[in-house]
Amino acid sequence: MADDRPRFPLGRPARLAVFASGRGSNLAALMTAFPPGHGPASAAAEARVVLVVSDRREAGALALAREAGVVAVHLVFGRDRAGFEAAAQRELERHGADLIALAGFMRVLSPAFTAAWRGRLVNVHPSLLPSFPGLHAVRQALAAGVDRSGCTVHFVDAGVDTGPVIERRDVPVLPGDDEASLQARIQAVEHEAFPAALRAVLRGDAYPPGRPA
Repeated sequence: MADDRPRFPLGRPARLAVFASGRGSNLAALMTAFPPGHGPASAAAEARVVLVVSDRREAGALALAREAGVVAVHLVFGRDRAGFEAAAQRELERHGADLIALAGFMRVLSPAFTAAWRGRLVNVHPSLLPSFPGLHAVRQALAAGVDRSGCTVHFVDAGVDTGPVIERRDVPVLPGDDEASLQARIQAVEHEAFPAALRAVLRGDAYPPGRPA
């Protein structure tokens, strides 16, 4: 079967969808980097945010999206991952999404979904992967007594935080740090690393091994 997925760069602003479960701090950074809308400010941009999807009805990310005029959709995940993914795929197709950013999305997507979006599905994780994958990464880092932590932006594959790395940024773990203080320091570099990594993807400079010719 021919691979008809779009290749980056596209020669036009890419249409970026964001999946988020929380208050939306990374979404806010992405909307600053890739402004929504159709006006002159976004016409020359590498991408613009066109859709935000959340598994939580009260997620702050949905409110941020609506305030910015971005389509914001709540889809129930629960135990029905297949149903969520089918509904999400319909929304992605409806809005012509080229690339998905997982910005604090706290659900594991299926191998079928990640394979369909291979090379176009990117996550940010609050640790220096492969150290401390999964939930509570900052807590894990503090418990391990490391002196450096940070964030990793990576392509998503069928594993949990196992996909090819695009960008890492590190921060010191300071004496007296607790989970909140270290998390805040990591989030500050996430807000820089995530747009930078997405720009590398959009330029065609970053892609998973085995990219189709």
